[in-house]
Amino acid sequence: MKRILVIFIAMISMMIMVPSVSCAQDKATLKEIKKKLKEFKKEGWKIYGSTSTLETALTNHKKKTNGGGYYEVNGTASVTDSKHKNVLHQAAQANACASYAGECRKVIGQTVSEMALASEEAAEFERFAATYQTKVEKEIKGELRESFAIIKEVSANQLDMQVFYTVKDNAALKSLENAAKESEVVRKYIKQISVSLEEHFKSK
Repeated sequence: MKRILVIFIAMISMMIMVPSVSCAQDKATLKEIKKKLKEFKKEGWKIYGSTSTLETALTNHKKKTNGGGYYEVNGTASVTDSKHKNVLHQAAQANACASYAGECRKVIGQTVSEMALASEEAAEFERFAATYQTKVEKEIKGELRESFAIIKEVSANQLDMQVFYTVKDNAALKSLENAAKESEVVRKYIKQISVSLEEHFKSK
């Protein structure tokens, strides 16, 4: 009976703690959104290509990226002709792909540096990292989901744009598996690399 009572109390405690943690996370997210909106307004950013308000767009975006299983990818671009806003948007997407691919390569570099690899294996990983980065940059475009875009007039001849995307936490692993087929050395350590990539993007 005493044991049952202890278990019951533990269950009640867990039920109380879970909403408390959720509430704290919601408050932190709300604080983050307000801070970001203030920055956008101060810097002169306005929402682009959407009927939603900037606050609504950012809130929906943060719901996905703050513990929702998605990672934020931000693409930026500038153009000197205001007639070419579509070109600006495409350039921002290309920048987002390049940025994400570069982040993936950085994670691999950090992981490899922590391994005690022979010089030949280290050199093979360096070649692989370059190949992998190229693959990710090409393949991630189909995985990116646009949340919203913002635009501002820097001067009479310059427009800047930021496009915010979400991508699944494990998106980098698809290209990893494809690229690893070409290297026996990489296949040997692929589990460590996979774990590093997953942990990196989930922790952001």
